[in-house]
Amino acid sequence: MKQPIRRDLDKPQEARIRAENKARILKAAVHLFATKGFDGTRLIEIANLCGLPRPNLYYYFVSKEGIYTALIEQVIEGWDKAFEHIRPDREPREAIEAYVRTKLEYSRTHPVESRFFASEILRGAKFLTQRHRKHIKEVTDLRANVIKQWVDQGKISPVDPYHFFIILWSSTQFYADYGSLAAGIIRKQKLLRKDFTVAAETISGIVLNGCCNVNISEPNQEGPQD
Repeated sequence: MKQPIRRDLDKPQEARIRAENKARILKAAVHLFATKGFDGTRLIEIANLCGLPRPNLYYYFVSKEGIYTALIEQVIEGWDKAFEHIRPDREPREAIEAYVRTKLEYSRTHPVESRFFASEILRGAKFLTQRHRKHIKEVTDLRANVIKQWVDQGKISPVDPYHFFIILWSSTQFYADYGSLAAGIIRKQKLLRKDFTVAAETISGIVLNGCCNVNISEPNQEGPQD
């Protein structure tokens, strides 16, 4: 009886192991890059932190720069998902609230990645390629057109869409980049899920009352605890 080809049977397992090891490498690398930057981080440090031999890193990434670039693209992808809420088929209030909540949830669950990206920008954005910049511009232009459409339809007050997004981005990003400071301000040891819920309601309320003249409910003080 002819035996099945073992190589075919192993492909799903190999793919799973590959994905898991890539995630381990990126998780270790982002912590080092966020604190030490690209130049201050060595591949051997990444290997030691993720528990893989250094030569194995080259099986998943061609270089340290490849790891760094993959992390940049991972953060951009996360922000893209939040931006997907800004669509012409949604009402402004619903879309803006969803964007703010999604962006804050990314800040809550990926604080190190957010700080890593901020660190890259502060260091001169050397690894933010023209392709990355073009992508960010195109995605922002697409969502800016939605804001312009809402303005034309009289659904929101006239606002500059780009400055509007900067306000939303910066207010939500603060909770990742300066989480310890934010926690101290509200007299907490660390930010809890409840605090991100209140932050989302507060930011949405201020923005919506400013551009939509919409009254939203008071912040829910009974959000889930971590």
